[in-house]
Amino acid sequence: MRALANLPLALHLTGVAGLAMMLPAAHALVAEDFHVARSFFYSGLLTLIITAFIGIAVNQRHGAFSQREQLATLVASFTLLPLVLAVPLYEGSQNTTFLNAYFEMVSSLTTTGASLYEGTGQLTKSLHLWRGIVGWLGGLLVWVVAAATLAPMNLGGFEITTAAGGGEDVTLIRRGTRQRTPAGHIWYALSTLAPIYISLTLLLWVLLLVVGEDTLRALMHAMGTMSTSGITIVGHVTEDNAGLAAEVVILFFFAFGISRLTFSRDVAGRRERLLTDPEVQMAGIIIIGLPMLLFLRHWIGAIEVNEHSDFTAGLLALWGSVFTVASFLTTTGYESVAWNEARDWSGLPAPGVVLIGLSIIGGGVATTTGGVKLLRVYALYKHGVRELNKLVYPSSVAGMRAYGRRIHRQGAFLAWLFFMLFALSIAAVMSLLTAFGVGFEEAMIFAVAGLSTTGQLAHAGADVPLTYQSLSDGAKLVVCFAMVLGRLEALALIALFNPNFWRN
Repeated sequence: MRALANLPLALHLTGVAGLAMMLPAAHALVAEDFHVARSFFYSGLLTLIITAFIGIAVNQRHGAFSQREQLATLVASFTLLPLVLAVPLYEGSQNTTFLNAYFEMVSSLTTTGASLYEGTGQLTKSLHLWRGIVGWLGGLLVWVVAAATLAPMNLGGFEITTAAGGGEDVTLIRRGTRQRTPAGHIWYALSTLAPIYISLTLLLWVLLLVVGEDTLRALMHAMGTMSTSGITIVGHVTEDNAGLAAEVVILFFFAFGISRLTFSRDVAGRRERLLTDPEVQMAGIIIIGLPMLLFLRHWIGAIEVNEHSDFTAGLLALWGSVFTVASFLTTTGYESVAWNEARDWSGLPAPGVVLIGLSIIGGGVATTTGGVKLLRVYALYKHGVRELNKLVYPSSVAGMRAYGRRIHRQGAFLAWLFFMLFALSIAAVMSLLTAFGVGFEEAMIFAVAGLSTTGQLAHAGADVPLTYQSLSDGAKLVVCFAMVLGRLEALALIALFNPNFWRN
């Protein structure tokens, strides 16, 4: 086991990918889809054999892998591992190109959920299951890497906390593991977080089965919710026999994309209360306040009262707003079956702009969500409030609450720096997409969808739903780059060019 633990992270990920291929192989075998079963079985077997040979060849290296080496491996994994994951999808589908299969796997592994085939009927159920499994494993990978690698390196949102500024070991792992090697941190984080992640997925799956969802769809929705990938076989969560009950169940599990305290209370050795967490408070304000504004707009006089102005339709519209706002805030991208009623009720001329803004804000730090993250938005908000107070009382001295003291003195500056990097990334991706013939508005939506890891924005963010199939091959590669950049964040990539990385 010690020799196995000393192997590079890339080999572990490749081995897990090979084992995971056996699940859709078994599903296809039961469904008597023998071609797809052979494609996954042979691909998984070949992957495991090659991984074993490489592991034997490098097992003599006992040197410790640094955190920066693991970060570089993570960058390579999000770009190169999908090449391995795409092989069974390409062989099994028989009606796609390898580039399309690669795009699909990058989207799934980065928990973006952008699909070329969702709802088209071009893929069998076993192939859709493979998309969901890859997205679910990508979510678990984000949990583990955030705890074991990004947090100790003060990346991924932890750079704005006082622990990050004071040299304290910021980690979601308990204090007793501070003496572990970076590889040991990953194994400990996996053993700590994986049971929680698996248990929550199984619980959500069972609850969705109870409310009447089909077995495979319930599993896909459970994996898509926990990983915030939003991967599904159908366009809406309720396009089956479950009804709105499925959305009610899923809404509660969006909490795990809002704050890390919902699944791990140990942050730099301190225990925080969930209700006092600023990420939870900000998410609550957005999820409650924004739907109420859309709901009340019906009576403010923005539109004429029409046939939808009865009590039942009003409640349905309110629910559609609450679920969809929570879904896109956590960058899951599930669209409520009542979202059309909510759009008609509010009368917004361009409701997709609201969803784009929610996706840019994103969810909590160290969760599977993308976007700028709620903690950075909180730091910017507190800084803005303080500056406004200083305009009125220039000599005032502000006090801080317990959590406010944990924000680094330069926390707002670092949050603003990341926000500007995010905005520049949108501009850069838009420029590349327009160079490949994509229109300005479409390029903006595709760029935000990739960088915020909310692939469903292409359908929900425009007046006329967009499809990734309409993109050229070059534009698809640009979107793949945007999805990897959005998943890892620009600061993590910039950290690789730190001079200390090369000196070590």
